[in-house]
Amino acid sequence: MSVSELYPSPSSVSSVVTALRSAGCVFAEDEADLLISAARDPHELAAMVERRIAGLPLEHVLGWAEFCGVRVAVDPGVFVPRRRSEFLVGRAIALAPPRPVVVDLCCGSGALGAAVLRAVGAGELHAADIEPAAVRCALRNVGPVGGRVHQGDLYDPLPAGLAGRVDVLIANAPYVPTGEIGLLPPEARDFEPLVALDGGPDGLGIQRRVTARAGRWLAPGGSLLIETSERQAPSTVAAFTRHGLQAEVAVCEDLDATVVIGTRPAHAAGADGSLAR
Repeated sequence: MSVSELYPSPSSVSSVVTALRSAGCVFAEDEADLLISAARDPHELAAMVERRIAGLPLEHVLGWAEFCGVRVAVDPGVFVPRRRSEFLVGRAIALAPPRPVVVDLCCGSGALGAAVLRAVGAGELHAADIEPAAVRCALRNVGPVGGRVHQGDLYDPLPAGLAGRVDVLIANAPYVPTGEIGLLPPEARDFEPLVALDGGPDGLGIQRRVTARAGRWLAPGGSLLIETSERQAPSTVAAFTRHGLQAEVAVCEDLDATVVIGTRPAHAAGADGSLAR
């Protein structure tokens, strides 16, 4: 039986709340308000409620997520930016010089890179992701701030001219261990791309690949910022140090966020052996 049959007046707030609550939505009242505001007519509202109670993330149903104070486009099949990642953005903004060159790897919707450039006001932004759906979505968020989006594996699609010029390199790479994917909420494991969640056996596989090549792309004094877990942070720091980056850990208890920041020394050779400029 469809939602429209169960709730013949889907424009009624109480009927929508009841449907969402019965499906296990903890914040049913808030979600009902958002869905009712977004729907253009009762039939669209009924369809949106059906998708939500079927488990689709609210952000995918709405088509947007609130991140760093703005609405960013989030299409079905694209990783939903988490509020904890606002901490990484804040640290990146603090490290950015005037008119920075910013690269957002594993960009998903492009929300993080766009937020950094929006805050600093001017600069050069490149975002990259291996998922075609993510690239299409990121274009909608990165394009308006003047950034470019590239499709490919990590650094591979970036313009060669960026090597040694990147001031801020952010990578919200997947860091969930493969064996723990099944423990994630159904919204994540069933509707977000596995490539955006699975970090390999210990969760650090993609992080290690990002870190190993960062020195070639970072400008002298440039920084790599990677979101990770408190438990994994020591291993992430070790990887940074092994590849010549000066590492520190930043933690925000309010957002349950942990970010490892690695800075390329101003007078050190790059990962490819080239001298710093």
